[in-house]
Amino acid sequence: MSTNRKFLNFIDGAYVESGSGASFEDRNPIDGSLYALVTEAGEAEVDAAVSAARRALAGPWGKFSPAERSALLYKVADGITARFDEFLAAEIADTGKPVSLASHIDIPRGAANFKIFADTVKGAGSEFFETMQPGGVEAINYAIRTPKGVIAVICPWNLPLLLMTWKVGPALACGNAVVVKPSEETPATATLLGDVMNQAGIPQGVYNVVHGFGPNSAGEFLTKHPGVDAITFTGETVTGEAIMKQAAVGLRDVSFELGGKNPGIVFADCDFEATIEGMTRAVFANCGQVCLNTERVYVERPIFEKFTEALKANAETFKRGDPMDEATNQGPLISQEHRDKVLSYYGLAKSEGAQVVTGGGVPKMADNYAPGAWIEPTIWTGLDDGARAVREEIFGPCCHIRPFDSEDEVIALANDSHYGLATSIWSQDISRANRVAKRVEAGITWVNCWFLRDLRTPFGGSKRSGIGREGGLHSLEFYTELKNICVKL
Repeated sequence: MSTNRKFLNFIDGAYVESGSGASFEDRNPIDGSLYALVTEAGEAEVDAAVSAARRALAGPWGKFSPAERSALLYKVADGITARFDEFLAAEIADTGKPVSLASHIDIPRGAANFKIFADTVKGAGSEFFETMQPGGVEAINYAIRTPKGVIAVICPWNLPLLLMTWKVGPALACGNAVVVKPSEETPATATLLGDVMNQAGIPQGVYNVVHGFGPNSAGEFLTKHPGVDAITFTGETVTGEAIMKQAAVGLRDVSFELGGKNPGIVFADCDFEATIEGMTRAVFANCGQVCLNTERVYVERPIFEKFTEALKANAETFKRGDPMDEATNQGPLISQEHRDKVLSYYGLAKSEGAQVVTGGGVPKMADNYAPGAWIEPTIWTGLDDGARAVREEIFGPCCHIRPFDSEDEVIALANDSHYGLATSIWSQDISRANRVAKRVEAGITWVNCWFLRDLRTPFGGSKRSGIGREGGLHSLEFYTELKNICVKL
């Protein structure tokens, strides 16, 4: 198979090849076909991108007012919307997700992030104090926010445009310049966005993209670069730890949203139908490839059997196939490599004594889709609490369901994890739900819902699930330096 499509690095407002000529393949996970070749950035290209970003900060971009930056970001959002179909096709080809998902979440939310943070910055206030000292000395103290500088943005592959703009939007709204390293699995929309930035009038060097891998490639070259002032990353915890070690040199700031092994807690008094609908999404949405997905489900014993059968029935209704068919509601995993990983956990769970309620393997697909990275939604019961399949993040469409008998028991089970990203609690007793929510160790807790987001609220995890918070004014805490000015009167 061959393709004429090639994704280049985007540096200082222009698409550029790598001096080494190195490239790698971008394959469509739907059928395994070659979608594009991708230019791999070396140290020279990463240095050029960081240098371009620093020049942009010293140039006109560094003098733009928040209102001027916001106006340009509105144009970027409108530019994505104007080329909606182009971005949609690129995202589907990269990720394999169905059009029913990508057209309603990935692209519109990816565009909206620029407007949301443009408005946030325009409306952000700060501190002001009148200071009186002995002897009649009077002063005023006020705080201002200044850009942090060059931000390295390391992006994941599960929601490529949405999660990239979730970082780039506030970074640019605050006046920073960025160098984006998209996942090697999903380079398309970050590359395409460079053209939109140019058309919107974003100055050269403000937005840069370098392609490649992690160790000894663009990712490592970028996070080690002394010209980078801060690093934001979404991805695996192990990778976050490696980046944090590199960021320690020069004391660069970090913002991490990392792994999770998220619990869902279902009480017997829940609205059963609404809970099954919500938990079906929480476990299986995007083929289980969302950091917020639920992989541990705890169900109060009186409804354990009923719940398990109902979730099984829903898991067996997913339609796989043509991603452009609106009826398709489950895509493949991101790659064959990732499917091998998830399948290894399917096998591990069985070896650890799991009872397979449904799934556990690879579905039979039509010949044209057979080479894709398809996998069955899978439910287990019967595993010990210490089983690896219960404790380690799998990042696939699977969960283990376990009964519980009391509040204290389920809280202890939910908290028995190195992770602390998200949880959902399902009960019509709101007092109990609130009581449990306060005790569960998670950065995000939903009550009687899942993935209902207000982008002004703090987003992030505890324990090994991350450092820092993003969203609304909380993003400003990372993307700006807060400076105090004291004026003696």
